[in-house]
Amino acid sequence: MVAACGHTVRNAALHAGRAGLLFWATVTSLGKPQHYVGETIVQARRIGFDGLGLVLLMGCLSGAVMAQQTAYQMSPGLPLEIVGGGVVGGMLTELGPVLTAIVLAGRMGAGIGAELGTMMVTNQIDALLTMERDPVVELVVPRVLAGTIILVPLVILANAIGILSGGLVAFGILDVPAQAYWGGAQGYYHHGALIYSLVKAVAFGFIITFTACYVGLRASGGAAGVGRTATSAVVAIIVAVMVMDAVLGPVYKALT
Repeated sequence: MVAACGHTVRNAALHAGRAGLLFWATVTSLGKPQHYVGETIVQARRIGFDGLGLVLLMGCLSGAVMAQQTAYQMSPGLPLEIVGGGVVGGMLTELGPVLTAIVLAGRMGAGIGAELGTMMVTNQIDALLTMERDPVVELVVPRVLAGTIILVPLVILANAIGILSGGLVAFGILDVPAQAYWGGAQGYYHHGALIYSLVKAVAFGFIITFTACYVGLRASGGAAGVGRTATSAVVAIIVAVMVMDAVLGPVYKALT
């Protein structure tokens, strides 16, 4: 048991060190925009268009479910404005950014991990190094920047569609007057909640792409290794997103 614990701690320390080195290499490579701006735009377009439909669908369903559950949990006599406030609060602080991140972890994270993993096991990374081209600048930086930037508008759209779908459910199914729903939504809304949602979007966008790149660049073992890499990337991203979500919660509470 002691040996197993020591092995686990050793592996965790190695991964933390390697991730730290990759992070530093990514940061120092930002001073070479001529090498990654074009690819960043390509990656941002691909991430945004490929994930937009799923993000909007998840946002729509999240708002509808949030409205129903808020109304069902209400005690008799409570004001109906609570439904609007519950939907806005749930979408801005949790459901919008977290579900968007999880959706893109399965789509964008697995794709990046498999793509870089394939390049790793087929020696394409070694070929770049042989030609004196930096894989971090050409492969990691564009994906990390694109994911970090593009997640912000995606989260904004998920929040908006969730609040709108929650209102439609409230009007059409729950018999909540429109004035009561929007009054509750406006009563809850404050700029701090929106800023918190956007901070989460930036943090999750970085986590998704950076983790996928790190896992992809650690791939080995041929075609089977690429499959394991894609799976490992998704699992690692979801765990990292939930840990970051748990860390940011108390910070938000302390600042508001």
